[in-house]
Amino acid sequence: MSSVAVVADADERTHLLHTSTPSVLYGGASVGDEEIVHSSSSNEPVGSRPNSAGPNERLASLDVFRGLTVALMILVDDAGGAFPSINHSPWFGVTLADFVMPFFLFGVGVSIGLVFKKITSKPSATKKVILRTTKLFLLGVVLQGGYFHGRNHLSYGVDVQKIRWLGVLQRISLGYLFASLLEIWLVNNIAVDSALTFVRKYYIQWMATCLLGFVYMCLLYGLYVPDWKYEVITTNTSSATPRYGSGIQIVHCGMRGSLEPPCNAVGLVDRFFLGGQHLYQHPVYRRTKECSVHSPDYGPLPLNSPEWCLAPFDPEGILSSLMAATTCAVGLHYGHIIIHFKGHMQRVFLWSMSSFTLLISGYFLNLLGIPLSKPLYTLSYMCITAGASGFLLTIVFYIVDARHVKRPTMVLQWMGMNALIVYALAACDLFPAALQGLYWRSPENNLVDGTESLLQVMVHSRKWGTLAFVVLEILFWGLVAGFLHMKGFYIKL
Repeated sequence: MSSVAVVADADERTHLLHTSTPSVLYGGASVGDEEIVHSSSSNEPVGSRPNSAGPNERLASLDVFRGLTVALMILVDDAGGAFPSINHSPWFGVTLADFVMPFFLFGVGVSIGLVFKKITSKPSATKKVILRTTKLFLLGVVLQGGYFHGRNHLSYGVDVQKIRWLGVLQRISLGYLFASLLEIWLVNNIAVDSALTFVRKYYIQWMATCLLGFVYMCLLYGLYVPDWKYEVITTNTSSATPRYGSGIQIVHCGMRGSLEPPCNAVGLVDRFFLGGQHLYQHPVYRRTKECSVHSPDYGPLPLNSPEWCLAPFDPEGILSSLMAATTCAVGLHYGHIIIHFKGHMQRVFLWSMSSFTLLISGYFLNLLGIPLSKPLYTLSYMCITAGASGFLLTIVFYIVDARHVKRPTMVLQWMGMNALIVYALAACDLFPAALQGLYWRSPENNLVDGTESLLQVMVHSRKWGTLAFVVLEILFWGLVAGFLHMKGFYIKL
């Protein structure tokens, strides 16, 4: 999960979409003359008065936040099989893995709030945003569309009739587009000198965000979901019960307002616009009790499993991406606080209040019957995860930028400054799969599997050996990112 740094033309130095690239730079014609990150003087307490910073000063805590998100993604992706409790929730509920996507989206929003501080030409800025959105979306299709098969598959290629069009980077690109358009077109041109003027400057953005969330909720609960059918893929029948076999399966719905796996509006919209063959073929609900004897892990189908267990479903679907985009808008609000409130402790207080409000709202929405669900990106899930994102950024900001404790987080900062390449090579398994292509006599005898097996033997545990391997993997990519940083090499779109 990751993002893109953008370096504009010679007269504009703008890093857009920072969920994974060099840090947000403050300075340059398009960003403005104000400095964002300030250090306190030796005569005043931390956060009481900002000092000036260099024109290219970056918000180190945002780098660390991005790096921590990438590291967390590698952890849950590669160790989730050994520890199902940290893997994505099968449908309802929230686990550690379910915070990764919101963290990325939130970071994108914060960065946009810092980048578009001053805009000389709205049409020009919009064109650049659309171009970068397109680049990021297409990169996501290349990485997650099925062309690369990942670890333990020494092959590549995809049937164009079965390309997966949606995915992590695609969702991030859509959130980036929404938040950028808010910041370019829906900001009142007034100076902020009080809480009231802050609200007056950005209230239209908040209204547009609420409207988007309202549209999502109306569609989620209002669309009628009829009976539908899908074709069981032959490779899936090895774990199927005799009732499946191969061929067409019919899922009986005929209802509206359902949030269960088979009959929700999110799946309906994706099947209508994309077709089932272009959706994710291994959805998380295959780990539910209805669909796996090893729930919450994957496993054989129970004898009485329902007909929808082998159906495709995309966790980054079209309709759910509407609500996901609101997470970027929340991050945008946090970026605005950085711009207009200069004291470190002032920012910490305002961020904490905003995060607490989101968490409480999510909790009460869950009590009122809107469950937490990452695949559907429900309103309660958005509030809980956005609030957690805000609290995490607040803690990191206080440690790294307010207290200047940077050495312990240096590896994460390096990863955050070049997170796109780490995401592509590590989280998308391009590098491990390439290493597995070099083996001794048998494909199982390769450096990747050999190292993991050795660690499992050393700790006398399969799952703890896997965890040790993943920790070493994260450290390895942190050092790689540090080397690239020292060489001044960054991946930019």
